[in-house]
Amino acid sequence: MSVYTSKTSVTSILKSFSSVDRERAKTAALNKVRFATPKEKGLKESIRVALEEHDYHLVQEFSYFLCEADLSDEEVIQIMNDARKICHSLTSNFAGVVEALLSVNWRKRSSEAIEAYTEFAIDIMVAHSTYIPIGISKFIVHWVPTENESSEWQIHGCPSEIVRNDLETVHKILDRILTAVPMSFDVVIDAISAKFPYFKKPSYVTAGYLYNILRLLEYKPVFEELVMQLVLQKLLILDVNAPRDEIDVETDDEEDDDEDREPDKMDEDGIFQMDDIPTKSPSPLAKTIDHPIGQTLDICLAMLYKFLDTKCRLAPTTNEEQRWTANRFFKMLLFIFDEVLLPSHNTCHVQFVIFQVCSLRPAYAEAFLSSLWLKVQNPNVSSIIRHAAVSYMASFMARSKFLPLSTIKFYLTELSKWSLRYIDDTDEYNSQNGSLKANMVFFSVCQALFYLIAFRAKDLTAGTKELLFLQSLQLSRLAMCHLNPLRYCLPPVATAFAGITRTHQLAYCHTVLERNARRKLATVYGHDKAMPEETLETFFPFDPYLLKLSNKYIEPHYLVYKAHDLDESVECVVPAVEQLRRKRGDSEMIEEDDFILADKRQRLSDLSKSQEFDKHFHYGSSPGFNT
Repeated sequence: MSVYTSKTSVTSILKSFSSVDRERAKTAALNKVRFATPKEKGLKESIRVALEEHDYHLVQEFSYFLCEADLSDEEVIQIMNDARKICHSLTSNFAGVVEALLSVNWRKRSSEAIEAYTEFAIDIMVAHSTYIPIGISKFIVHWVPTENESSEWQIHGCPSEIVRNDLETVHKILDRILTAVPMSFDVVIDAISAKFPYFKKPSYVTAGYLYNILRLLEYKPVFEELVMQLVLQKLLILDVNAPRDEIDVETDDEEDDDEDREPDKMDEDGIFQMDDIPTKSPSPLAKTIDHPIGQTLDICLAMLYKFLDTKCRLAPTTNEEQRWTANRFFKMLLFIFDEVLLPSHNTCHVQFVIFQVCSLRPAYAEAFLSSLWLKVQNPNVSSIIRHAAVSYMASFMARSKFLPLSTIKFYLTELSKWSLRYIDDTDEYNSQNGSLKANMVFFSVCQALFYLIAFRAKDLTAGTKELLFLQSLQLSRLAMCHLNPLRYCLPPVATAFAGITRTHQLAYCHTVLERNARRKLATVYGHDKAMPEETLETFFPFDPYLLKLSNKYIEPHYLVYKAHDLDESVECVVPAVEQLRRKRGDSEMIEEDDFILADKRQRLSDLSKSQEFDKHFHYGSSPGFNT
């Protein structure tokens, strides 16, 4: 018999609790027995009394019993079978007891008990749509791993066999509910969004929840668009809270620790002996970064890349239906990119989702670039979006190993033609208005053109044919035009472009750079205060990837910048940077794929006076000619 006890009154610290009061409390507890057993007065009797006598006391007592009692499998089967028989009578007046029934812990029970619970849950939601949100929420909550299950989730977001079997039961029930109750579609989306873990939760919680979301899409692809949009929005929150500088600092610290670590001692048997280090096997967490939120993002992106690979990759044996499904999924992903990723600012890693998908098929990359180029040319699109689109174009073409040179040449030609037409259109009417705000799209397109030529200079200057192609772009006219696009470019981009064009006699831009530098100095001292530089607020979406675990999907297709062999007669500080590179023993332009940092500029302070001006235009902080 189940007994519901109550707390006795609080004892005083000055007066002892008498035996009379203790007996009175025990009697009160015995008198508060609310329900004997479901076999004596069960759910059906409680509902009958409520319907016929309008007395809801027994129903309320039964709800308490369901919430507090430790039910056996037999009791669960009996209660659920009774509930199914009176399912149509359980209207909204009995919401409390229905919620208690749906809250019964059914996991880790016998198959008969699970089936009884499942049948009742489906019947009650089919009979009364008002219970759909409650029922769906009770299943979605099982997607969130508990603290006790933390050891059951591996670093890659994959559950153990035991947890996987339990979750499969949840997904089978959800599949049946979604099939039987189509109107639950919107409810599922709302529940998934509401239950999504907070971004500061441990990595196994968010990764476990994402595992279940992706599992849902396998048997219910109708959710793909809304769920993928939701997932990318949530990953963006993780991304902006794991900034590049914090992750980069931790990576540098790890490298410094490795360099400073003393050599391991070796015993007589040739086995290394580590001081104060346990001998157990290393944790799989060592494969990821130390930043907690960055680690969560790393694991989630690795899971997402794997899922996208299965959805979009086409094998030689792929039939026409599978090909159509993959193409439809990519079009949906391209739409989500336009809605979620393109308008986002200052993200570091989530945008590589589209990079990874485009690497699977050349047609995807072509479609992606075509979509961006249409936005850049469309005057009805906001200038901010056009600016972001051309930044994505330049960074994507610069970093993609899988992109043929013919595609890069095609878009270089298109960028040049558009820029030259813009110059012609503004020559007469806008010659005096060269402000950054008024011509932001033009300056963005020019910077993309300069950046791409500088970044892919090795391929674009490999032979006579390529040099003739660069001459056809009319780079000298573009750089020397009245709008002066070099003035608004990032200095590292302008310097790299000027060095390439001067070496191959395509344009001579150093005079423009010198004039722009003098103009900035005149502005500063003329107003007796330091004015902000007029430079495009540019980001390069596909800058080096810092996450370790998910990088295995990106690295094979990612092009790391390598310095172009400039002519020795070019008077710039490239030799000094090359000297730095040799000191650090890197095979690339500099150790990291990024522009020279402030502390490295300080190391160039001993340059001669004649080189002092050039320092301002040498590789600096960011676009991707990394040092």
